[in-house]
Amino acid sequence: MSRSPGLRKQIILSFSVMALGILLLSIVGTYVFYALASTYLPDSISETWVPSRIELTWILGIIVAAMILAGYVAIRLSRRIITPLNSVAHNLREVAQGNLQARATLDEHAQGETAQLVRDFNTMAERLQSVTREREFWNAAVAHELRTPVTILRGRLQGLAEGVFTPSSEMFIGLLRQVEGLGRLIEDLRVLSLTESGHLELDLAPTNLAQEISVVVHAFASSLQARGFNLQLEVGEQTQVMCDAFRIRQALMALLENALKHAEPGVLRLSAEVSNGICQVSVEDNGPGITPDIAVQVFEAFRRGDPSRSRSSGGSGLGLAVVKAIAEAHGGQAVCRPSDSGGTAFVLRWPIRD
Repeated sequence: MSRSPGLRKQIILSFSVMALGILLLSIVGTYVFYALASTYLPDSISETWVPSRIELTWILGIIVAAMILAGYVAIRLSRRIITPLNSVAHNLREVAQGNLQARATLDEHAQGETAQLVRDFNTMAERLQSVTREREFWNAAVAHELRTPVTILRGRLQGLAEGVFTPSSEMFIGLLRQVEGLGRLIEDLRVLSLTESGHLELDLAPTNLAQEISVVVHAFASSLQARGFNLQLEVGEQTQVMCDAFRIRQALMALLENALKHAEPGVLRLSAEVSNGICQVSVEDNGPGITPDIAVQVFEAFRRGDPSRSRSSGGSGLGLAVVKAIAEAHGGQAVCRPSDSGGTAFVLRWPIRD
């Protein structure tokens, strides 16, 4: 696509054409007028400084023609500059009044900076509308995730207070699990909020990655075994890396929780290696796999590949978003790709820092 001329170039070119046109009209036109008048109407030429009637008519004609030319150039230039600016100004007022669907009209005559201004404004309005929709979605999703555990806690505590339920260790363990779930949800929301504002700070220190992985695996061993998973560990020899150990454990726990909820029981491979200055931790399952269109958005908060299955198996929909936030905070990335066994591989990688 050819680049349209800039606004400065348009103004200079337009005024240059106007000035050249008026000069040609005045000089060449006057030369032709006097050549014709001296040939065919020699008596019409005034011999004093006072112009004759024909000369006065010619002067007025030149003035009118120059004004018409200047008006044409001005109108043409204003259509390229003022019209897009007026459209942007009008729609800015609409956006300021809450109409986020307002869009400036990109006139076919708009070029250069004015056309770019219209496109930038429309892009800004679209992003603002998208952010507003996302905020509304977040508010509804957070309210939904908080409602279930809070309702359970309120019902159980009210039943205990009124004597409906008999206090027991099982009852208190169940209440404690609901509180722990709320704590994890609040921490996940805190991590994502800090990431969004650019204030997620890391406590980087030399870390034995194999040791941190063993801690997480030990915590999940019974749950994985109960669900029928056969965990296979593949940890490289060089596992001393620079990272925030707490955040890496948090990300790894989120990946294992995701596998517990959504993967089919079978072999679950957890690998970690350091190669070419990159540390990579991955969790691979045997199925059922994720379609490519879902894989591109699986790390977005509250995005579930199968909403019905996710609801039945629990989960806030924040775990993988937290994994992505932690990876990016380390200067790395989180990737979802098909595994060699037909399932899904979630990979967390980040560069090694000295």
